[in-house]
Amino acid sequence: MPKPAKLGPQPGNPTELILNGEVSPNEWQLIAQVEAGQGLDLATLPAGRLILPLRQWQNHREALAARSDEIGVWLDSEEGAELIAEEAAKLPLIAVNFPAFADGRGFTAGRMLRERFGFKGELRAVGGFMRDQLTYLQRCGFNAYAFEGEQPLASLKGSLSDFGDSYQSGADQPLPLFRRRF
Repeated sequence: MPKPAKLGPQPGNPTELILNGEVSPNEWQLIAQVEAGQGLDLATLPAGRLILPLRQWQNHREALAARSDEIGVWLDSEEGAELIAEEAAKLPLIAVNFPAFADGRGFTAGRMLRERFGFKGELRAVGGFMRDQLTYLQRCGFNAYAFEGEQPLASLKGSLSDFGDSYQSGADQPLPLFRRRF
């Protein structure tokens, strides 16, 4: 009998985050993944806006649709954006977990959600990313950043403008530098 997969690092739920370039209160509660074989108990879910792990959201989509509160989804690093492609445009928020700063799969997920799947809502980076990655996250379409632990968000938001221009196209600028007129 195969062993159930162990859960990786779970993203946190800070009280504040950077949203659209400003420090803002976190109005969403991120729900952690449950161990394989255990179900999500819908009766114990708190009221308010929730961000559910993709698998739990997929398993309980119909029951969750009856809630009056908004529901967002978070993708873990091994879950590709194509798993939510059909539903992406209907969601108000998608969070992408970065279990470690060296794991770049979330950058690809963000760009695919914006460019290929037409996601227009809040695209939130959660987990173990760093200040140095904010510009690149923004270029891939992220507009919200929920840092782990206590971070001076007022100074971190300045990193969103560390670089003025980019040569390559991105989710934030579809034209490469050589195609733009100055």
